[in-house]
Amino acid sequence: MILGSTSWPRSKLRKGRAMRRWGIVITAVYLLILAGLLLPAFVYFAGDDKLFSAAFVKSVREVAGSAWVWAIILILLGSQALLLFLSVDTSQKKLKPRAHIAVTCGLSGLLFAGLTYAAVLSAVEAAPSKSLDDLFSSAARSVAIVVVLWVIWGVAFYLYLRNASTVTTKAVSWLLKGSVLELLITVPCHIIVRRRGECSAPIATSFGICTGIAIMLLSFGPGILFLYKKRLDAYTHPQAAAQPRG
Repeated sequence: MILGSTSWPRSKLRKGRAMRRWGIVITAVYLLILAGLLLPAFVYFAGDDKLFSAAFVKSVREVAGSAWVWAIILILLGSQALLLFLSVDTSQKKLKPRAHIAVTCGLSGLLFAGLTYAAVLSAVEAAPSKSLDDLFSSAARSVAIVVVLWVIWGVAFYLYLRNASTVTTKAVSWLLKGSVLELLITVPCHIIVRRRGECSAPIATSFGICTGIAIMLLSFGPGILFLYKKRLDAYTHPQAAAQPRG
């Protein structure tokens, strides 16, 4: 029997509290990045106004007042928070993690649906033919496309992750890879439409660029917390092993 065994659960409790605090800090920083950096970046990429000019500031205010913009920000922020707080503590890991796998797969599917939608929209805007523009001509059609992509990617993630022991880690890894691939598509498309001098096309491609960057940064959040947990485990386990036995 290990003497002072009560110190081990207490150390777990302290570690869990520290992880939650860092999770809150990472989520708050992510919100600041979305609202303070990516929102102005979207306006800058989409328009022709000079940075920090009066017209640019006015455009940022107009975009910041849009309900759609804040809905997207809240979806990204909520996804970041759920991925962090659902998988902070892996000490009670099971062979088949059924508790939150549906949530993780659903979140991953939603984020991948956003990446896919942004990449396809950017490719359509950059294509010489405009035969597919009608697919994105209304908000209802765009939402329907995202929902269909969400279902497809959600099922794909469930089939891929259902037997995995590290569900969130694998999902975050795929999100990072997917965001890089999406940026490799949207950035050239943005250059093409900017050279054409079209009116609304840069809005679509700048949305794709900001979406890819946002999800790339989102995927770093859980990764940072997992590295922090690994460091805490390295400090905690030797202390437990050094306890005298009686």
